[in-house]
Amino acid sequence: QVQFVESGGGLVQPGGSLRLSCAASGSIFSIYAMGWYRQAPGKQRELVAHITSGGSTNYADSVKGRFTISRHNAENTVYLQMNSLKPEDTAVYYCNAGALGSPPLGSWGQGTQVTVSS
Repeated sequence: QVQFVESGGGLVQPGGSLRLSCAASGSIFSIYAMGWYRQAPGKQRELVAHITSGGSTNYADSVKGRFTISRHNAENTVYLQMNSLKPEDTAVYYCNAGALGSPPLGSWGQGTQVTVSS
C-alpha cells in the first residue's frame, strides 16, 4: 500500500504562510487523486484541499482563496501552499489518496503540526 510522509509544518503568526509537502512511496503516485486533511484537538478530521491525477482542484470553503494544492508527479510529491493563516487553521495536517467523496486509500501517517498563534 502507498505510504505518505508529511513535512513543512511549524509555528507561524496569523497572516503568515507555510508550504507543506507530502512524499509518496510504495506505489505509482501519478494515478492517485490526493487530498490534504487536517484535524484540530477535539474536532473531526476534515478535507481541506483535493487534487485529481489530472490536476483538477477543490477546496473547503474555509480555506478557499488562501490555500493552494499542487502536485509534481515525477517527484511523487503533493504540496499545500497556505497563505493568510488564521488561528483556526491550527491542526495536524495529513495527506492521503482517494477520490472526492470516497474513503482515503492509504493509512494515516503522523502528519505535520501547523500552529498559528501570535
